[in-house]
Amino acid sequence: MALVNENYLKLVAGYLFPEIARRVSAFAAERPDLAKEIIRCGIGDVTEPLPPSAVAAMNAANAELASRATFKGYGPGTGYESVLAAIAHGDFRSRGLDIADDEVFLSDGSKGDCGNILEILGAGNRIAVTDPVYPAYVDSNVMFGNAGAAMAGGGYEGIVYLPCTEANAFLPELPAAGTAAPDVIYLCSPNNPTGTVMDRARLEQWVAYARKHRALIFWDAAYEAFNRDPNAPKSVYEIAGARECAIEFRSFSKSGGFTGVRCGYTVLPKSVMAYTRAGAAVALHPLWNRRWNTRSNGVSYAVQRGAEALYTEAGRREVRALVDFYMENARILREGCRALGWKTWGGENAPYVWCKTPEGRDSWGFFDTMLREARVVTTPGAGFGRCGEGYFRISAFNSRANVEEVVRRMGRLASCAAH
Repeated sequence: MALVNENYLKLVAGYLFPEIARRVSAFAAERPDLAKEIIRCGIGDVTEPLPPSAVAAMNAANAELASRATFKGYGPGTGYESVLAAIAHGDFRSRGLDIADDEVFLSDGSKGDCGNILEILGAGNRIAVTDPVYPAYVDSNVMFGNAGAAMAGGGYEGIVYLPCTEANAFLPELPAAGTAAPDVIYLCSPNNPTGTVMDRARLEQWVAYARKHRALIFWDAAYEAFNRDPNAPKSVYEIAGARECAIEFRSFSKSGGFTGVRCGYTVLPKSVMAYTRAGAAVALHPLWNRRWNTRSNGVSYAVQRGAEALYTEAGRREVRALVDFYMENARILREGCRALGWKTWGGENAPYVWCKTPEGRDSWGFFDTMLREARVVTTPGAGFGRCGEGYFRISAFNSRANVEEVVRRMGRLASCAAH
């Protein structure tokens, strides 16, 4: 008898983004005359072309594959040496951070890595996540058996939720003294969905907490390129002691426009340890290396060359231009929302604007209003957790014309509501 992984049966129906897609499709089927007017600012998918340097490098790589003399078959499971060197130097050593080439592991994106990393940890770890939170963190842990049953009103038993609210500027606070310490702590900065960034002093507290309790920090820096706050670390390894307790996840999806190309990486220092039930320390680096070489043949050759090109002088210039474009979109959205009197966060160091729903409306109800009356797709805050109720997220990943049109439509919607 084949047994199913019953942890999957705990998952509540409707992962956030498929549920958004379902509602949008239902509306488009109901009103086909308005379907072409829908502007999608919900899922954070990029819209602008890939940086020219990446395109040229991928085209050249594909040409190599067309010749027997330069053909490439299986590559190293964790990435070609030149690509890992470009990343380790470009993102870390050039900033004075001690990261070796072989501490970088290339993958098809940080979303998968944030869940796949659980494969090298034991069952029964106590997991802490912020609330609101990127849903994939929670769902991955439910699938791996690190959570209990779904709770009424949202969330899962056994998960430690760190409330992020207006009162604490949407930044997680350390668990109260005397409470059971989590074993794994997911932190995301710049944060998805709130757009806030964690300051250096607060991250120092988290690193000290993790070291004290022999816990791990999973630092999601997928939006690092958008962080312009000089007091907000771009990497967890800027903090002393982080090499002993933190694993960092990064992605080229947004900074390089690779959402459809798929490439990211994980940094796992050789000094990061987890423990056996008997208390013996075990280095995670060789386990993660073994996992990759057992479970994957790596990222495709052409994609790796495209990612490597982002670290050239021209590639860096093109990435900055791409990030600047989306951040100008974020500024337009942020100022547009504030002009309507909507309380707003984010949009300054992240490509997301986080707004309080007007007139205390529930987030899914306001989502439906925006869709049906303004033909604008947003993301309801309730989809990110209990503390997200009463808020919504707007993505800056869109064309300039669409972003300006969204601001106009929100203004008309607010004007109609006022009358």
